[in-house]
Amino acid sequence: MALMGASDPSGEAEASEEKPFLLRALQIALVVSLYWVTSISMVFLNKYLLDSPSLRLDTPIFVTFYQCLVTTLLCKGLSALAAFCPGIVNFPSLRLDLRVAHSVLPLSVVFIGMITFNNLCLKYVGVAFYNVGRSLTTVFNVLLSYLLLKQTTSFYALLTCSVIIGGFWLGVDQEGAEGTLSWMGTLFGVLASLCVSLNAIYTKKVLPAVDGSIWRLTFYNNANACVLFLPLLLLVGELQALRDFPQLASTHFWGVMTLGGLFGFAIGYVTGLQIKFTSPLTHNVSGTAKACAQTVLAVLCYEETKSFLWWTSNMMVLGGSSAYTWVRGWEMKKIQEEPSPKEDEKSSMGV
Repeated sequence: MALMGASDPSGEAEASEEKPFLLRALQIALVVSLYWVTSISMVFLNKYLLDSPSLRLDTPIFVTFYQCLVTTLLCKGLSALAAFCPGIVNFPSLRLDLRVAHSVLPLSVVFIGMITFNNLCLKYVGVAFYNVGRSLTTVFNVLLSYLLLKQTTSFYALLTCSVIIGGFWLGVDQEGAEGTLSWMGTLFGVLASLCVSLNAIYTKKVLPAVDGSIWRLTFYNNANACVLFLPLLLLVGELQALRDFPQLASTHFWGVMTLGGLFGFAIGYVTGLQIKFTSPLTHNVSGTAKACAQTVLAVLCYEETKSFLWWTSNMMVLGGSSAYTWVRGWEMKKIQEEPSPKEDEKSSMGV
């Protein structure tokens, strides 16, 4: 997913082995820090756009539409830049093919649900509760893998899911006890978790239509979303609300909106960068730690006071998610290390 330069994976591996330990450690620290800063900044910026008392902008669908538009334009711009600067900028060529757009359309519908419900959840709940509200993604992954792909899950993985569900319900209970619970926001969080799981499943099915390119898929997803959002904006009346918005001509408003779109685009890049410099397992662990830091920052920034049980619910969600990642990684490693039946036959024959 790198934007700059085309490289050979084997060459990268050899180069990484030749690099001094301190240099490699510094690179990893910088990449992880970049991921944390980008992800946390995007959440706080979106919260400002969606629910700021000073901004008073009640158009969550338009905010989401604009971020998709920025991503689409950035993809097209980078594609054009790569054509003019080959060898300096490495980005796939993008041309809107209606047949490909139609093939990607089912995923785009799920993608729209994912980003819309994410933003709606963030609008109605606090940043501190945001991670708990969207914590059921892992549970839906297990459930949908069984229902759609007929894949079973081990007892230990199911046990970690039960911890996540317990943390979710405890968090909802504690938000209610503190008088800050939004059932609407919680419902949107659950729907966002479901769409994130569906998005992962449909992405695997649709990738061949875009030649396996994540950037092409990003382009088509966001381009489709821009078109599909237009009737939705008319249906919910947000265009009228936007027309009456007093800061519509403000450069500050459009600057913050564009910055939100840039962060939305950048998160895909820095996620791929973190996986490239570490591993998928480390990326998941980093994401869990980032969620913990984000929760603490939100409590401090908004000067909130939370109970011991509220913090316990967060630790259960984060701990259960980390444990699930570790269990799945251990199971995959065990499968890879086990010899196949054919290899067993060969070894028994002395071949």
